[in-house]
Amino acid sequence: MRARAPKHERDRRSVENGFTLIEIMVALAVFSLAALALIRLEGATIRGAAVLDSTLTAQLVARNVAIEAVTDARPPALGDTNGVDTNGGRSWQWTRHVEATGDSRILRIDVTVADAAGVRQGRITMVRASLPVATPTPTAATS
Repeated sequence: MRARAPKHERDRRSVENGFTLIEIMVALAVFSLAALALIRLEGATIRGAAVLDSTLTAQLVARNVAIEAVTDARPPALGDTNGVDTNGGRSWQWTRHVEATGDSRILRIDVTVADAAGVRQGRITMVRASLPVATPTPTAATS
């Protein structure tokens, strides 16, 4: 029969042998929680980027439609006008609402843009003169 080693030698050997199973399991649990948090963060970042892309493209469509109405030589007709534009490889449905303001010389133009599913993604409001823009007439040169 072998003699037992003194207690202080047994404690030193167990420390030198490494981690216990419980310590390893706790470390793995902590690591897995951290990994899951990072995966969730990545998913939220990807969803946020997609929403930002849709909103930005819809705002560009709204701005294009509004600027077309503002810069046209003739003012747009009062009421609603609907249309579809393609931008960024996707179809966008827009609605332009034109109404008079308190000043009869100014029109308010609201443009709303929705994606293919009908979810409103962008909106813009501009104003313009309600009278046709006068085009300069060429003057005859006098000699």
